[in-house]
Amino acid sequence: MRIVTRGSALALWQANYVRDALVGAGIADPITVVVRTTGDRVQDVPLARIGDRGLFTREVDDALLDGRADLAVHSLKDVPTVLPDGLGIVAILERSDPSDVLVARAGELGRLHSLPPGARVGTSSLRRRAQLAALRPDLDIVDLRGNVDTRIARVHEGVVDAAILARAGLLRLGRAKEASDVLSAPEWLPAVGQGALALVMRSDDPAGARVAALEHPPTRAAVTAERSFLRRLEGGCQVPIGALAVWRSGAIELQGAVFSLQGDIRIAAGAIGTDADPEGLGERLAERLLDDGADRVLEAVRAAAGAPEVPAP
Repeated sequence: MRIVTRGSALALWQANYVRDALVGAGIADPITVVVRTTGDRVQDVPLARIGDRGLFTREVDDALLDGRADLAVHSLKDVPTVLPDGLGIVAILERSDPSDVLVARAGELGRLHSLPPGARVGTSSLRRRAQLAALRPDLDIVDLRGNVDTRIARVHEGVVDAAILARAGLLRLGRAKEASDVLSAPEWLPAVGQGALALVMRSDDPAGARVAALEHPPTRAAVTAERSFLRRLEGGCQVPIGALAVWRSGAIELQGAVFSLQGDIRIAAGAIGTDADPEGLGERLAERLLDDGADRVLEAVRAAAGAPEVPAP
């Protein structure tokens, strides 16, 4: 089986983790195929200005569709809610910690609330930018691209005073101690699907049944609610929308929010459902936010973003 992935240290860790799991499931000698995505190639433009969907997945999925690979490993937060025709998510692995974290220089800069006014905080995410602006409007929020190692290096070099990253990535790379503050729900919401890995294959591949053995049903239920919420709002990974679903003995508690780019508007709510209908739960919560004005906030975000500077191929 040929596993296709991006080439960053984190992506390779994830691919190797899945490879070991496949071997444990009786699939012999998986090999890794590395591709570069649009999001990897274009590093000098903010993500929201490249295009909205599939920035880190399109070329990986193309390798499945044209037969160069058999299985793709994705960070679920990067996967569009509608996959290309002919592909499907055959397994979602057990979720790691979905929280965002602050990585800051030593001393008094350790926590978000203790950053001095004017401190430079780096992020490439509109969702993170909006939440930072809401909680700390006195900070200087700057665009920061690159892989995990690059962004942490920019903090240590003093290019920025702090950066926001996903805790799951730090845990997987053995760099969890770099985090100086954990940004937790409900005050701070992560990206939809953050912390989970998705295994994507061609829908007609008979090997999908064997790979499906790696599925973690509670994670599938939780992230399905989140992705349904996002899909109903017609949002993508570069729209300021946050959500977190928690599965507890068959019940799902879902929190979701839509933010203005300036951070002055936060439309948020929560809902509880069961794992029998996670899609319905996500849709109901999205409808509640739309009734509260989320559609107008998202229209303003899209209008401000305008046409992509670098259209994705």
